[in-house]
Amino acid sequence: MAARPEPMTPTGGRLAIIAGGGRLPHHVAEAAREAGEDPFIIPLTGEADGDWTGFDHEPLFVGDFAGVTRAFRARGVDRVVLSGGVRRRPDWRGIRPTIPFLFRMPRVVSTLLKGGDDTVLKMVIDLIESAGARVVGVQDILPSLLAETGPIGAVSPDDAALADIRAASEAATALGRLDIGQGAIAVGGRVVALEGPEGTDAMLARVAGLKAEGRISARRRGVLVKLCKPQQDVRADLPSVGPATIENAHAAGLAGVVVEAGRALVLDRRAVIGTADRLGLFLAGIERETMA
Repeated sequence: MAARPEPMTPTGGRLAIIAGGGRLPHHVAEAAREAGEDPFIIPLTGEADGDWTGFDHEPLFVGDFAGVTRAFRARGVDRVVLSGGVRRRPDWRGIRPTIPFLFRMPRVVSTLLKGGDDTVLKMVIDLIESAGARVVGVQDILPSLLAETGPIGAVSPDDAALADIRAASEAATALGRLDIGQGAIAVGGRVVALEGPEGTDAMLARVAGLKAEGRISARRRGVLVKLCKPQQDVRADLPSVGPATIENAHAAGLAGVVVEAGRALVLDRRAVIGTADRLGLFLAGIERETMA
């Protein structure tokens, strides 16, 4: 069974959280504060939402590496968490580089134009660490968010769902290896949707539409599976599921949602479990090896 790591203990330096959209950055910030940290927040302009009053924060644009480096040095930052969704990758023409960064610009531009999401994230991590700070995972700050192995809630998958889990797991693994997405949906043992840049919720909406049109069997329910990409750096962009994911899976007529145990985040756990139980869906964590 996948074990949860122990929370990271504070160091002599300061923790920074680069915050995208959604509630996850707020969960991480509160958990860091409870652990004795005084986190500094960089809400990404045009991406981050919510109110950061009460936290030391400075909004910056995606790609403003000069501003990020300056802010880190001014506040003694030695660790960084990348948290929350980013809908748009930086436009290379809007990047504000530092002098050392200029030597990396050709590779950066090539990655932004041609690389998949995982490739871009690895580049961002490398650039942040070149500024003297160490990137750590959300799970290092808030290990209680990690999915465990087995059912998470009152409902368990039946035999039909297990066949869909196997099919969707195989597809999600292949998709991740190509650095395209993390999720796949199988209905009746057949893969019917793969996650692309549009994200999980849009994929679920697409399946709901296909079922309404009769292009996918409405009698068979189906399963959404979200797995880490095999080559993924787990310090960024772990698969996640929240209450909206469960609601959208229900709207798509699915029987449940599966995520990778120990390498996926369950956000607002109480609300997620309550929503899944109320709608009769299962939520479960699996270990990739068991699906091979």
